[in-house]
Amino acid sequence: MILRHSLRPALLALLLLTGQSEAASLRCNSKLISTGNLTSEVLDRCGEPADRSFLGYKEVVGDWGQRNEVAVEEWIYGPWNGMLYFVRFEGNRLTTIQSKRGN
Repeated sequence: MILRHSLRPALLALLLLTGQSEAASLRCNSKLISTGNLTSEVLDRCGEPADRSFLGYKEVVGDWGQRNEVAVEEWIYGPWNGMLYFVRFEGNRLTTIQSKRGN
């Protein structure tokens, strides 16, 4: 998606106002986790999260049209330097990493 130059400052301001950001990787001490990692890899690199929530199931459609249900979980790490990190897994794969400044 190509944004016009005049829309970029507005989008940046909106992201800053929400106080949340999304990243494709997160550093846990000296180790790095990235989207696509397995739950076992995240546990090995970051340790046990402060909280785990089972969010339910999501239907996914494969490359050949096959449908599967996968478990969806959200884990919370931190606060680290005043930030909370929310990592979401779908089917035991890390799909999103979001951060939010803790209060």
